Parts: sequence; C-alpha cells; structure tokens
Amino acid sequence: QVQLVESGGGLVQAGGSLNVSCAPSGRSFAGYRMGWFRRTPGKEREFVAHISWSDGSTDYADSVKGRFTLSRDVAKSTILLEMNSLKPEDTAVYYCAARPAWADWKSKNNYWGKGTLVTVSS
Repeated sequence: QVQLVESGGGLVQAGGSLNVSCAPSGRSFAGYRMGWFRRTPGKEREFVAHISWSDGSTDYADSVKGRFTLSRDVAKSTILLEMNSLKPEDTAVYYCAARPAWADWKSKNNYWGKGTLVTVSS
C-alpha cells in the first residue's frame, strides 16, 4: 500500500522558518515527481513545489520562489520542504503528493498524503 506521510508543520511567527517532510513508501518512486501543495479554507488547492525523485530537479510556484527549498534524500526516502521568511498568507494545510513524470497533477494515478497544518502568525 502506497503511503505518503507528512511530518513537521506547526505554528511560527511571520518571518520565521519551518520545515515539513514527507516519507513515501509502498513502491519505488523512481521516475516520479514528488510535490507539495497547500490549501486554505475556501480556496482551491495550490501548487507549491515539486522535485524529480530521479535527478533532483525542482520547480516552484512564484509565490514561494527564493523562500522555500525542496530537496530529497534518496537513501532515507524522504523529501524536505524548507520554508523561510514565512508570511501569514503561507498559512495552509500542506499536502505531499507523488505522480509519474509522464502524468500531470490532476491525474487519478497520483498519490496524496493526509496533510499537515502550517500556521504563520502576524
């Protein structure tokens, strides 16, 4: 059974830093892209960043570029989202996701974690 288990998150003041990590299991993720999305009440799910499990190449939403860094540790089978210079508008439930490189993030073949809450106070 494929599982994506998020950890980290919590409460931080604006300008601070926080890390969230994801531990995927249940299959090989070679050839997959691992991503983070976030959702706030009343809004649609928003892409944050993704990383290629195979070569580590990354892509970020404009709203987090220069502040967030996504990395992967193949040996430990984890991905880490380092969030710096956090803003109140970064407050959301953050979800880890995985998709085949050939698919898009709307595919029914994707995997999703249950989410972890990040709250940034002003």
